[in-house]
Amino acid sequence: MNYFFVFCKDDLMLERQDDGTYTIPLQEEPPTEVKPWTTILNVTPLDGIEVKAYSIDLPPSSILSPSSFLPHPSSLTPTYEMCPLRQSYYKLPYPLYLKAGKCAELLYWDRNTKFCGVCGGQMRFHTDISKRCEMCGKEVWPQLATAVIVLIRRGDDEILLARGRNFRRNFYGLIAGFVETGETLEEAVRREVMEETGLTIKNIRYFDSQPWPYPSGLMVGFTADYEGGDLHVQREELKKAGWFHRTNLPNLPEKLSIARRLIDDWLGQDAGI
Repeated sequence: MNYFFVFCKDDLMLERQDDGTYTIPLQEEPPTEVKPWTTILNVTPLDGIEVKAYSIDLPPSSILSPSSFLPHPSSLTPTYEMCPLRQSYYKLPYPLYLKAGKCAELLYWDRNTKFCGVCGGQMRFHTDISKRCEMCGKEVWPQLATAVIVLIRRGDDEILLARGRNFRRNFYGLIAGFVETGETLEEAVRREVMEETGLTIKNIRYFDSQPWPYPSGLMVGFTADYEGGDLHVQREELKKAGWFHRTNLPNLPEKLSIARRLIDDWLGQDAGI
């Protein structure tokens, strides 16, 4: 049996079970028609079960494989539906959501490494997580974009929250940014805070990290204390920012994010993961 993580653009195929919960298709053969040119990736097994991942170009209702209509263990036809990867967090068991993220990252990497960056030759899979140029032999592996995110405290009851220009929803989050070449994670935290807010911070402490497959990120979370400076918002990155008391917080990030886990930890709440 194999878990099949099937993606159509940014959506993931889920199987709805009889009790209304969701899972990933678990079967011998792919749940959709597979073209001769479809690349099916082998991904690290989950709890001893093989994991496969591939992409389709059309909604699955139009390309379900004949095996999808064979008798289901429950004597019912499997019910498939597509769900954005982010929203699958709220439907799938957490280990399956994490594995879905890894599959999405590997498929993204496969799409974007068709040709060698040195000589332009065709890249072929060498192992499950590496490719080798068939002309010059250059080998590549999946790349991660590392970012830092920090919860800044002022006293016991206030934190700094900001509304980013790239936020799609009306909520406030934490200061975050990508790590630059040649700097430590802590240096990246200080730099991002200074660039986006004009503030200095102290007592930087590691909190936790989180894969962030949108598309290929690793979020590294920190806490810190306000040290000094007046708040000056970097308009290129943020719409607004301010200090918020724990009894008067704005709309917060979704539970799936490490930003929310940082905030919930500060509030003394269970982040639900």
